[in-house]
Amino acid sequence: MKKLITIMLMVVMLASGVRRAAALDVGGLLKDGAIIVGGGAAVTLLSKQLNDFINTITFNKGAKFEGYTKVVPILSLGTGAHIGAAQVGATTQSALDRTQAVGQLEGDFKAIRARALIPIDSLNPIKQFKRVQGVGVTAIIDVKL
Repeated sequence: MKKLITIMLMVVMLASGVRRAAALDVGGLLKDGAIIVGGGAAVTLLSKQLNDFINTITFNKGAKFEGYTKVVPILSLGTGAHIGAAQVGATTQSALDRTQAVGQLEGDFKAIRARALIPIDSLNPIKQFKRVQGVGVTAIIDVKL
């Protein structure tokens, strides 16, 4: 099962990273949207197993989240589209249920680089989204390439 999860996330992440340098165009946006939706579906497919894995390791280290958790895609837009996965946690089930993904915003200020991880209510941040209040990111899931 671990091998299957790794392979699926690698395929999604590799597919999302492949993009030629070009001016912003509608075709590129549509391609990015397709990668995000496809990658989001792969993360969603594996979300229960990934969530159980994270909850087990945090419980074993005495750092279990006291509330509700699930794994959702991280959607990064900027210089191309990128997909990843994050565990989010909330103290209410309704806030967790509204959370569909985590939007990642990046910015640079002189020698400082910042990444904001924002729980959102949509799998398509190109179209529209709202921040889900009362939800935080509790873990980031990376795949070794």
